[in-house]
Amino acid sequence: MKNIADRLIQLRKTIRALEKSCQRPPESVKILAVSKTMPIPVIEEALAAGQVAFGENYLQEALDKINHFGDRCIEWHFIGPVQSNKTRSIAMHFDWCHSLDRIKIAKRLSDARGADQAPLNVCIQVNISHEASKSGIDERAVSDLAGRISELPGLRLRGLMTMPKPADNLEEQRAPFRQLRLLFDQLNAAGLALDTLSMGTSHDIEAAIAEGATLVRVGTAIFGARNR
Repeated sequence: MKNIADRLIQLRKTIRALEKSCQRPPESVKILAVSKTMPIPVIEEALAAGQVAFGENYLQEALDKINHFGDRCIEWHFIGPVQSNKTRSIAMHFDWCHSLDRIKIAKRLSDARGADQAPLNVCIQVNISHEASKSGIDERAVSDLAGRISELPGLRLRGLMTMPKPADNLEEQRAPFRQLRLLFDQLNAAGLALDTLSMGTSHDIEAAIAEGATLVRVGTAIFGARNR
């Protein structure tokens, strides 16, 4: 059975090979290890193997981990739905928030970000597959929201995030990622300096990288299947 270090080595090799085959620059795709529900010793293993960025969905669980690791060199990403009562803690304790889809939440995050902290890096979550069960803004409303977020002093708009409807066929997987990349390109052409496309998981990483992902959110391929 492979340990976490071995899985990370294999994942990095896979990503480097996909970058090459897709004519992407070397190391243009970074790994966000989705560590939700994973215990601290497991995160310690990934950290020892050189993984720096970790994604968490559940706030209290994440805060316990953040407090445990203290000043260790870890980049914490909040990737779950953001409720109003969570904004202060997210703004204070995280480096990134990937799931922004309302100006009300954006303003609360900006206001709660400490004056001694760098702006919180944020991505707008786009519901590219129009699924009622998922969070995210309609792509037609992204431009307006992006413009308003870019004016908030406590936030730095980095890019877009999506979790499309699952598909098993490579071309079907690529289609929603292509939509997000085109939207990303349009926003940059309009003057926004975005650099992050947060898309792709263990299941559809090839399609995401082919369509321009810069950050892939990977859990199973690093930590194995989660106990439910």
